[in-house]
Amino acid sequence: MKFNIKIIHTLLLTLAFVSCSSSDDNNTNTEPAYPQFGASFEKMPKKEDAIIYQVNIRAFSEAGTLKGVQDRLTQIQELGANVIYLMPIYPVGKERASGELGSPYAVKDYKAVNPDFGTLQDLQTLVEEAHKKNMAVVLDWVANHTAWDNAWITQHPDWYQKNEKGEIIMPPGTNYADVAQLDFNNTEMKNAMIDAMSYWVYTANVDGFRCDYADFVPQGFWTDAITKLRSIKPNQTILMLAEGSKVSHFVSGFDYTFGFNFFSTLEKVFKENKSATTMQDSNATEYANNYNSSNRVVRYTTNHDVNLSDGTPLELFGGKKGSVAAFVVAAYLKSVPMIYNGQEIGYAQRLNYFARTPINWSVADTEMLAEYKKIIAFRNTSNAIKKGTFTGYSSDAVSAFTMVNDTEKVLVLSNLTNNAVKYLVPSALKATWKDAFTGTTVTVSAEITLEPFQYLVLKN
Repeated sequence: MKFNIKIIHTLLLTLAFVSCSSSDDNNTNTEPAYPQFGASFEKMPKKEDAIIYQVNIRAFSEAGTLKGVQDRLTQIQELGANVIYLMPIYPVGKERASGELGSPYAVKDYKAVNPDFGTLQDLQTLVEEAHKKNMAVVLDWVANHTAWDNAWITQHPDWYQKNEKGEIIMPPGTNYADVAQLDFNNTEMKNAMIDAMSYWVYTANVDGFRCDYADFVPQGFWTDAITKLRSIKPNQTILMLAEGSKVSHFVSGFDYTFGFNFFSTLEKVFKENKSATTMQDSNATEYANNYNSSNRVVRYTTNHDVNLSDGTPLELFGGKKGSVAAFVVAAYLKSVPMIYNGQEIGYAQRLNYFARTPINWSVADTEMLAEYKKIIAFRNTSNAIKKGTFTGYSSDAVSAFTMVNDTEKVLVLSNLTNNAVKYLVPSALKATWKDAFTGTTVTVSAEITLEPFQYLVLKN
């Protein structure tokens, strides 16, 4: 059955290319490329409302499958997340593979499900069940390069960049020896790539993409791809996250860029005792290009890369309390927050995504999980946090800022040190507030004492 489906998809793609004309670059062909599976997702979150939950499929369950993700959808929902971002679901290349199982970012076939993870039907069921729980599903997309045993290598060698000897090369300036660099000057390749992205919107009814290595793929490609993807389900938003920092991504149609600078600055606050005011500086850097006021940077205290290379939030940010204090800042400071599976339970082991390292959910720190739920729940109700204007009031030890809209003002104070500190309150913040979590009245006067890694969230 899988073989027959593959033949049908290949024939459809062939027919699509045969019928293509130069007008296709402008997406004038309105005929669907594939039958649409499922219905439009009516509860799609607005881009400022997103809470993104990153799933490493190999690690997420003992089975390491899509069904294993489906089995824990309730826990993701209860955390407060509304966007599930799946790391690459595609078959992984074996030629020149890195690590025990190969990198999930070395894609062997853009239009297939890794058999280790399950089937297309498993993905379809996962998407349907997530939608029933009011959660969107976005896929990781690797546009810049393919595995060395991707069929494109032999079928379309002209789709790849080559050296002076005519040999296909790995991505220039990297040590990514397990992947081959695609050539974005080749129109056929770009059309095939956009077709493959479209395939998943049609065939699995996914709700968007997190686009890997986005800064190194030409803006024009992203513009064409996003325009095409958004035309497939015109009655539904498609969320697009660029793993990159260029302002041009917003011009291309992306909803979010990645807070690389913010994360590295946060690390330095903890590792190098940098002033907490540097978080304000980083925010200014990331928004320096006058982004549209509705656009947001995705911020995080861990993801699959830094979890493996740098350490878990517990390692990087002073243990349990420090990592929560850091997460409050990442989640509330003019951002859309992203959580990497396991961080919400204080999981202490790094996850090697080149191998099978199943999370042991039975060791969950229930107190930490409750803190994450509390932080996310308030964000989900606060338009000031989601859409408001940021003003910084930080000291060396305390990340302090307000988020303000027409109806609400929120004050966040997070002690990013392992010492009790006195925060001298600026006159603009001296007022009667309410604790955002308990509703208790709090009078803010000349100074506030914060215990090690203590945070306060106040509103009025």
